[in-house]
Amino acid sequence: MELKDSEADAQFRKELRVWLADVVPSLPSPPDPRDRWASRRFDETWQRLQYDAGYAGIAWPKAHGGRGATPTEHLIFLEELARADAPDVGCGFVGQGHAGPTLIAEGSDEQRAEHLPGILDGTKVWCQGFSEPGAGSDLAGLRTRAVRDGDEYVVTGQKIWTSFAQVADYCELLVRTDPDAPKHKGITWLILPMSSPGIEVRELVTLQGEAEFAETYLDEVRVPVANRVGEENDGWRVAMVTLSFERGTAFVPEMLESLRLVEDLARLSERLRRGRGPAWEDAGIRRELGTVAAELDALWALTKRNVTRGESGTVPIVGGSSFKLYYADVRHRLGDLAMRVLDQAGLVLEDLPDLTVGRHVEGSLHAFAVSIAAGSSQVQRNILAERVLGLPKER
Repeated sequence: MELKDSEADAQFRKELRVWLADVVPSLPSPPDPRDRWASRRFDETWQRLQYDAGYAGIAWPKAHGGRGATPTEHLIFLEELARADAPDVGCGFVGQGHAGPTLIAEGSDEQRAEHLPGILDGTKVWCQGFSEPGAGSDLAGLRTRAVRDGDEYVVTGQKIWTSFAQVADYCELLVRTDPDAPKHKGITWLILPMSSPGIEVRELVTLQGEAEFAETYLDEVRVPVANRVGEENDGWRVAMVTLSFERGTAFVPEMLESLRLVEDLARLSERLRRGRGPAWEDAGIRRELGTVAAELDALWALTKRNVTRGESGTVPIVGGSSFKLYYADVRHRLGDLAMRVLDQAGLVLEDLPDLTVGRHVEGSLHAFAVSIAAGSSQVQRNILAERVLGLPKER
């Protein structure tokens, strides 16, 4: 594992840092995250700036409009964005991180030509229609039905946690096309235009007051067979391709934000009082802050190791699942520690005068999502137990 930049990587980092220093201060203030359409316009602006500068689709192949960056360059890109306090990918997450790479790997030439340009320049937003109320962690238990009718599928069912559905143009949709097949065998991956008749979207407001997710109801929605990615009933394999991208570098920005939260929490602990002195004078708090910081530093080193293995062509199942599992645990402990440091200041989501506490309250709530998203901690334990330790599969 090489922890230092090569000469080429150092040059890439330098050029990126100069560009970010110029463009990030010119951005307008982010809108209220509860205003999804304003957020979409803001995200489109940011994506277009990256597109014009040649940074859109940083890790996509050049043949499909991307930059063709190495995994190490991709990691540098994410690291420098966090360092510059640049906006995150926002509502472009599903298209850029899931649908686009899946179409590159599994889509037809026609599908790639139609959809990749809009994902890259930010003009087309995608949402994810995978989870269902009765099939969360058991994704293969989905029941949304698609019946073939000539050159179309007629889709009826319900999806939940449909990220960015309110503002999306397309949805990566998993449906059941063979109800009599074993549950992993009868699934198909479809491109669903969100303007299709028969779709109803209902916002889901989280504890943080945000509405990134939604419920999506489909009532005899017609989807062209030409929108199928992969073969009929081969959707589970295609979905695993999609999820492999989510479990790659998707949590790097998350972890970099956690490192910044630790640093900010240490500064806050010097200002927030406990009895006669600041919270920082509590040796237990200092010890826990140091432990969390060290664990995040170790996870960052593990990330670099995984990237190095990825460049050599090794699929890091052990590294990916162990990272996700341990990171979720650390994030929960960081959230608990933040609430102890904040004490009464942690009773509201908003910042207090001269105290930026809101991000820590939101972070403590977000930790619950971390242990579920991209494969829950229970799923990660099963992966490690079955695929690494060779233990019997769960019935």
